[in-house]
Amino acid sequence: MIDYIKGHITECTPAEIIIECGGIGYSCLVSLQTFEALQGKGDATIYIHHYLREDEELFYGFATKDERELFRLLVSVSGIGVNSARMMLSSLTADEIRNAIIGEDVNKIKSVKGIGLKSAQRLILELKDKIVKGGGADNSALFVAENSAIADEATTALVMLGFSKAAIAKVIPGLLKETPSARVEDLIKAALKKL
Repeated sequence: MIDYIKGHITECTPAEIIIECGGIGYSCLVSLQTFEALQGKGDATIYIHHYLREDEELFYGFATKDERELFRLLVSVSGIGVNSARMMLSSLTADEIRNAIIGEDVNKIKSVKGIGLKSAQRLILELKDKIVKGGGADNSALFVAENSAIADEATTALVMLGFSKAAIAKVIPGLLKETPSARVEDLIKAALKKL
């Protein structure tokens, strides 16, 4: 699976960018948020969501992991397809979407073209708890510490063991404060006792 493409942007329109990497031009469909973040940039890293169906294969590109995580959360809702999710991210910022869902602001969500009352209610119903728990966000920003490499390694291991990033994010910083010189395996063992 492709996580990101790092290369030179050869074309940048409000709906699509072409990024060249290794002599190959990749077409990525983007939201207005991503377009604004990448406009005028030469080289960039685009985070990819690979959309594959029987009759089509598309790349959706995002300027940040945070936007991609929210996009993936939105498309997990029944009735919200990739085009609706992209329209939402073009009409509202990631934070506005999260705040509207948490605050149960049906009208704000309905203001997005193509999202009706039932879809807005379903989004709130299915995603509110997930967003409160940290879903749909890139939680790596929570680990701002000198030993962030150790925290990242421990987090990756704990996620593979089945724990949520939000739960891990609550435990790891405290453990690092208690023992700043902790090794990865010590950090994982201590986190397992608290999770």
